[in-house]
Amino acid sequence: MQPKSTHLFIISAPSGGGKTTLCREVRKHFPDMLYSVSYTTRKPRKGEQDGIDYHFIDKNEFKTRIDDGKWAEWALVYGNYYGTSADFLDEGLIAGQDILLDLDVQGARQLLERYAECVAIFIRPPSLEALQRRLEARGSDSAETNAVRLRNAEKEIAHQDLYHHVIVNDQLPIATAELISTIENYCK
Repeated sequence: MQPKSTHLFIISAPSGGGKTTLCREVRKHFPDMLYSVSYTTRKPRKGEQDGIDYHFIDKNEFKTRIDDGKWAEWALVYGNYYGTSADFLDEGLIAGQDILLDLDVQGARQLLERYAECVAIFIRPPSLEALQRRLEARGSDSAETNAVRLRNAEKEIAHQDLYHHVIVNDQLPIATAELISTIENYCK
C-alpha cells in the first residue's frame, strides 16, 4: 500500500472575499488537518487572540526571522509584515499531515515555488460591487482603506490563473461545499 501523500492547501481571496469563514468551515470538516497560523506585526483587532487568529510579534523579531530564513513566505502588506513559519510547514509535512493555509496572492506565489505539495485555491467574490458591500458591512476599516482593498482585489483577481482551482463565493453554503469537495478529492 502506498503511503498517503500530504498537501499544503492554500486558500487565497481578496480582503473581504470570505477566506477566513471558509477556512473555519474546512477546519470543522477536517479536524485532523493542521492549520498554519500566520505571524504578523499588526495590532490585534477586537476579539482576535494571539496564537489562534495570528501570532502577533514585533517588527524587529519579524525582521530577525527574515534574516535567519525562518519564513516559508512573507510579505509586507498594508504597512505590516505577515509570514508563515517554514519550520511548522516542514515538520507537518514530514509527519504526514495535510496543512491548511490562509494566504494572500504574494504568499501563495512564494509557497508554490517552494513546495511541490501545494494545492492553491482562489476564493473569488461574485463581483467587485459585492465585495465593496462586504467590506463596508464589516465596518472595521475607513472608506479610504476599503478603496485600497478594492483596488488590490482587482489586481489579486487578475492573478487567479496562478491557482489550481477558483471558487466563486456568492452563496456561502455553496462555496463551502465546493471547497470541501475540492479538498476531499486530494485527501483520498
